[in-house]
Amino acid sequence: MIHPTAIIHPGARLAANVTVGAYSLVGEHVEVGENTRIGPHVVIEGHTRIGRDNEIFQFCSLGAAPQDKKYDAEPTWLEIGDRNTIREYCSFNVGTSQDVGVTRVGNDNWIMAYVHVAHDCQVGDHTIFANNATLAGHVTVGDWAILGGFTGVHQFGRVGAHSFCGVGTVLLQDLPPFVTVAGNPAKPHGINSEGLRRRGFSAAGIAAIKRAYRVLYRSSLSLEEARERIAEIVTEQPEVAPFGEFISESGRGIVR
Repeated sequence: MIHPTAIIHPGARLAANVTVGAYSLVGEHVEVGENTRIGPHVVIEGHTRIGRDNEIFQFCSLGAAPQDKKYDAEPTWLEIGDRNTIREYCSFNVGTSQDVGVTRVGNDNWIMAYVHVAHDCQVGDHTIFANNATLAGHVTVGDWAILGGFTGVHQFGRVGAHSFCGVGTVLLQDLPPFVTVAGNPAKPHGINSEGLRRRGFSAAGIAAIKRAYRVLYRSSLSLEEARERIAEIVTEQPEVAPFGEFISESGRGIVR
């Protein structure tokens, strides 16, 4: 299962049925779960834990030092969950001591070529990152979010669950759950109705999310007034709760 040209450090821990392709390098502090397939010319280094049933394509760099001038080789981590597809030329860095010290990518994510996940990012489950999507440091991405090709997210930004970014989107502020955006800088274009239907949201829930969206983006209310009105909608329809919670907790301000 390991190509004879691959270099595996004796300290690395590879579970059963792990495949490592030609000329790949796996470092001392790397742990790889069962049935994960690592393609040729992949470098996995640092304190990196990768779960089971992942497929990592050729020329990826996982666990390298962060692109942060303050980093001083302190031990920090990269954690990747299960059943992720990571396509060619992706780069995921370990965390920094200035944050939680761990960069995390969850489960069942579809990550296309040339994606960069910087230090201390926290990526949820079932996301899709199209080609060249890029996260700066300390970014949080919620479950089921979709980032179109060439999307860029500013450091410390938050991308809400079930949101959708069109191709070439530049996110300089937080993107609430369920919202579709596009442009540089990003502008709102309604909610991700089709995605919500596919994921089992009720018709009443989607209608309530649309109402909350109109309150925030189509009314003349201030942000504080919109928050209060949306809180009322949440009491009627709990599926709106993530939207209300997100705009109440945003530190960078939200896309408007």
